[in-house]
Amino acid sequence: MTRRSRPLIAALGLIALAGLAHAHGDVAALRVELDAIAAEVVTASGAEQADSAPYRAALALAAAPARAACEDHVPGPRPQNTARSFVGQTMEEIEDRGFIEFAVYEDFAPYSWQEGSAPRGIDIDLGRIIAAALGVEPRFRFVTAGETLDADLMNCVWKGAAVGGRVSNVMLRVPYDSDFRCRVEQVVFTGQYAAEAIAIAYSRAAYPEAVPSAADRHEGAPVPAFFRFDTVGVENDSIADFCLTAFPGGQIGPNIRRYPTTAEAMAALAAGQVMAVMGPQAQLEHAAAEGIAVHRPPLPGFAQGDWTLGVAIHHSHRDLAYAVDDAIAAALADGRIEAIFRQAGLTFRPPER
Repeated sequence: MTRRSRPLIAALGLIALAGLAHAHGDVAALRVELDAIAAEVVTASGAEQADSAPYRAALALAAAPARAACEDHVPGPRPQNTARSFVGQTMEEIEDRGFIEFAVYEDFAPYSWQEGSAPRGIDIDLGRIIAAALGVEPRFRFVTAGETLDADLMNCVWKGAAVGGRVSNVMLRVPYDSDFRCRVEQVVFTGQYAAEAIAIAYSRAAYPEAVPSAADRHEGAPVPAFFRFDTVGVENDSIADFCLTAFPGGQIGPNIRRYPTTAEAMAALAAGQVMAVMGPQAQLEHAAAEGIAVHRPPLPGFAQGDWTLGVAIHHSHRDLAYAVDDAIAAALADGRIEAIFRQAGLTFRPPER
């Protein structure tokens, strides 16, 4: 052991002791002992007084409150038991039958849609990567979005719809949120594969002073405050719609034009019916016509301006969840997932994992 390594090892030991203090709840009693140990370790390691900072930091950990994941969550009533046929297949059953089924949203370009009978999209290509890693064939089940994500997870992952319902092995494009995962105990949220963010598409003719660039924000391009005077299209009842509607004083309200989908809002932008469109960046980039640029400016006041995307799997199939996450991690590491986005002409934003 080198002289330089001794302080680090000692600091790690103190952090472990701090963890024990939390576990037993006797922080006050152990703090005095930890302080004495820290002083002894500094002397024994031959470190100078200035090197004692890591040990003092460990003591600060000992005094800090410990919070476990979902500690503040109060579980609700558990749903009634469902039939065995409704909880999917085990990893062995998937391998034996030779295919894995992914639930993906229908008519949701550029993520998942059908051209005739052929599945297309970012999530389709991701499903193929996962299936190849597991050594099985990918199959895709196109589903309609429900009123809430809770309903989608119930119908597609852990129970199935009330009439003729069944579950899929994996659901793609599931927003990952640490608080939300505490609420849905029947699902494992894993496989974070990309990040999405709210952006603004704008007509270059309407904003001639804007300077498109590779930067997230384009100099001179519109931000939400512009829409006090300029028209902006949004998908009805979307995040962008809610946030612009809530702009202080309702100043933007008269200039908001609502459309059934982001794609239709982008068509209106191309036709000159609005000056800009606000929505998820990938959807804007996919539908951007000639003369339209997309940028992602800071959005102060937005409760959820960006989010991480992952997958959802029934909680009883954790071995499958581990295998899927390993496949996604490998594809992130070697650039295959980023390549999918690049080939589609979309900006890839790596996820928080």
